[in-house]
Amino acid sequence: MALSLQEKIEDTNQGVYLIGTTPPRIGTDETQLETIAQKLLARLHEIEYDGVIIYDIQDESSRTEKPRPFPFKQTVDPREYSHLLRKLSHQDVITYKSVAQRGVAEFKDWLSETKEKFDLKNLVLVGSPSSAGDIKLSLPNAYKTLSEQQQDFFLGGVTIAERHASKRNEHERLLEKTAQGCQFFISQAVYDAQATIDLITSYVRSCKAQDIEPKRIILTFTPCGSEKTLDFMEWLGISVPEATKWRMLDSHNPLSESVRICRENLDLILKSCAHLEVPLGLNIESLTNRKEEIDASINLYRLLKATMELNLAEKQIA
Repeated sequence: MALSLQEKIEDTNQGVYLIGTTPPRIGTDETQLETIAQKLLARLHEIEYDGVIIYDIQDESSRTEKPRPFPFKQTVDPREYSHLLRKLSHQDVITYKSVAQRGVAEFKDWLSETKEKFDLKNLVLVGSPSSAGDIKLSLPNAYKTLSEQQQDFFLGGVTIAERHASKRNEHERLLEKTAQGCQFFISQAVYDAQATIDLITSYVRSCKAQDIEPKRIILTFTPCGSEKTLDFMEWLGISVPEATKWRMLDSHNPLSESVRICRENLDLILKSCAHLEVPLGLNIESLTNRKEEIDASINLYRLLKATMELNLAEKQIA
């Protein structure tokens, strides 16, 4: 019998390989929604993957004063798209949920509906993108509310290495989130390998000091084919070192160069963290709906999965 995504994430001897996607825009009717889902799955048909992550897209303009490079478009309910993809693909999904917009009572209703109507189990809760604005439910309170519910959820959290680079405390957040129920973590897109290495090192050393097993960290990578995509990445808070930025933009083919950079970054992370015994995973996403970037994300997935599987095989021989 095939392992569930939860069982794969919990099995530290194997890799976990995911694809990240966003739901179609709000107003998409059911037939169109299914067509879009089928198109995505047809693209994924040629690769082996363990599940799909469906993001909960928020405006996020409160986080920065810079204008958003791509206009914000509301999407259909991520749960609706998750349920559909799961039904069509027979693969597990992970559904993101931004919790700041509703109070405790509404969040409790959301959790019940997520289980009973949409039959979804794997969740990643996300807090407000900034302390500005009207936050009706904080992330710690959302975790607390979820822990008091009867339903059985498999909970993950977000980790941002850039925060560690500036505040040096992201590893403490991971330990806190673990205490609040998180069983795995998904990173923001990695373009600064050293920030990720520093975070993983601090996290594993803290786990050892407290005699607890590190949770799996799923590393996100995304291709970048244009200056506009790069602007969007930086707007989202993804850290791109200056040398990396010009290496991409000055290249005759920025998209191919970004794939090479992602491969080098994963290689460096795997080599630098080999002694740390932390289970890692992969999540590949495309931040835009440009066909060439979507196609590049499939190539990137193949390349990085092969890199990670080789690394796992070498570990098992050693």
